[in-house]
Amino acid sequence: MLLDTIAAISTPRGEGGISIVRMSGQDSLNILEKIFRPKNKKVSELKNYSINYGHIIDNEHIVDEVLVSIMKAPNTYTREDIIEINCHGGYLVTEKVLGVVLKNGARIAEIGEFTKRAFLNGRIDLTQAEAVIDVIHGKTEKSLSLSLNQLRGDLRDKIATIKKSVLDLAAHINVVLDYPEEGIDDPVPENLVDNLKKASAEIKDLVSSYDKGKIIKDGIKTAIIGKPNVGKSSILNSLLREDRAIVTHIPGTTRDIIEEVININGIPLLLVDTAGIRNTDDIVENIGVEKSKELINSADLILYVIDTSREIDEEDFRIYDIINTDKVIGILNKIDIKKNIDLTKFPKIEKWIEISALSKIGIDNLENEIYKYIMNENVEDSSQKLVITNVRHKSALEKTNEALLNIIETIDMGLPMDLMAVDIKDALDSLSEVTGEISSEDLLDHIFSNFCVGK
Repeated sequence: MLLDTIAAISTPRGEGGISIVRMSGQDSLNILEKIFRPKNKKVSELKNYSINYGHIIDNEHIVDEVLVSIMKAPNTYTREDIIEINCHGGYLVTEKVLGVVLKNGARIAEIGEFTKRAFLNGRIDLTQAEAVIDVIHGKTEKSLSLSLNQLRGDLRDKIATIKKSVLDLAAHINVVLDYPEEGIDDPVPENLVDNLKKASAEIKDLVSSYDKGKIIKDGIKTAIIGKPNVGKSSILNSLLREDRAIVTHIPGTTRDIIEEVININGIPLLLVDTAGIRNTDDIVENIGVEKSKELINSADLILYVIDTSREIDEEDFRIYDIINTDKVIGILNKIDIKKNIDLTKFPKIEKWIEISALSKIGIDNLENEIYKYIMNENVEDSSQKLVITNVRHKSALEKTNEALLNIIETIDMGLPMDLMAVDIKDALDSLSEVTGEISSEDLLDHIFSNFCVGK
């Protein structure tokens, strides 16, 4: 498969200034020689890491005026020869350029195949490959910083350090068991045990970082709930700083669920404005109400809105009774015309924020409370240290630490060294799973299926 030369459009499809058609493989330069006419030069004369002006040719007919970048193996993204053709943006011309490339010996790349080749050719490990897609999908500066740290190889390097501690122990045990004539009395030197304990502590820190790392990467689903016309859509628009939801004085205007992503202090918040929950004979509105109830059960955080300009009634309490989590912030909207409300009737809600969505009063305070509530004020510097955001890494590291703790216990109890063999193998295998040194084709297919074709 790696002997093939692959090609794909690497830029988003559609009209634009330029599009890029990318090739990777051992025949990339041969294909380029067939289809590219550089100005005043031959393709064989073009230098490595150069950008060259000319035309893509098909049967001596000009297809497009282009700039071609040449990057020769091994110092490329895939460690193969890479050619990037910068052509004019547009559906037809880009497809025609790609068609000429395919016609002359390349095949269309599979999803994520360029990055998969970078992994299979040893340029990056699996954690770095996963970081590529995280960089592409990064929603905030904080999530981008975590992804770039991983892409740089920070997690790979940490795994290598931990792995060395286990390998040092394995090497020592092999010497003791295989060469008893050496007369090594101390079966496990103290420094090796200390290194194992340090490795276990580092793994524990990584595993404990996952929950916050996942929030920074993926954000949290936040549902705005309340009876019709309490100001849910106005709150959504205020947090978005734009008019996304329809705001009227007619109850039930939001009949469907509106989703938007906002950035609160570096945390992506999937903000969902639900349909107002009430008894109604309107079939369409009822569908929205049922969706709202489902969303309440799956949300990470609930913003429960009360209209302080009106008396609390049965509808307010009926919606309140649906809440089945303690991750809820109460919002008292329309405080500029508020009435006195007995908040002791809502014991599930510890924190209330007073705002006026229309007048933009208290919105900054609401954002700060959302951030503090979710992050518990403990994640401010997460982008400056090693944090894992992938459940695959978390699971493998948990297995590693379980094996390390078994090894340490065996040493502390003075049991025979050969009893550690299984745990040593388990620890090394689990660490290799993280970096991809041990991986199944199904796992690789799953990871790279999240990429776009040209990446």
